[in-house]
Amino acid sequence: MQVLQVQLEVGPDPAEVGRARRWARSRLAGSGIGEDEPLAETLILLISELVTNAVVHTGCPAVLRMLFGEPGVRVEVADASDRGPARRQAAGDDTGGRGLELVDGLADRWGWQREGAGKRIWCEVDRADTPEDPAPEGPDGSNRVCGSTREPRVYL
Repeated sequence: MQVLQVQLEVGPDPAEVGRARRWARSRLAGSGIGEDEPLAETLILLISELVTNAVVHTGCPAVLRMLFGEPGVRVEVADASDRGPARRQAAGDDTGGRGLELVDGLADRWGWQREGAGKRIWCEVDRADTPEDPAPEGPDGSNRVCGSTREPRVYL
């Protein structure tokens, strides 16, 4: 199996989130994922959330990686902060605090691990998952595996 990996260095500035989205759109198109495909929009939203979290909550530069292979696309954001991601409970009119809930709802798998002095947050979206072809159900009836016993796919 061949895997294509691309990466972008992201500065510690909220304006970098828009640049990361534009960069990701061009890389998706280059990999054969059309910008009007639901997969592309899902990936752009996930990238936006993960890069925003890295930039806003750590104040550190980050590295965005996209890995294209089978069965889909893996997105990783690595930063120099050792603080793990924390879910927040957003109130009705809060403008933030829903990022990890979105990631959990949109990605087929996601998680994080310590990496050196920092961490890497990752998520995976399978290409086969469309509204007509949903992901297989897990043991609890959901199609999400974060916190389950299923292992993430390894992209090298």
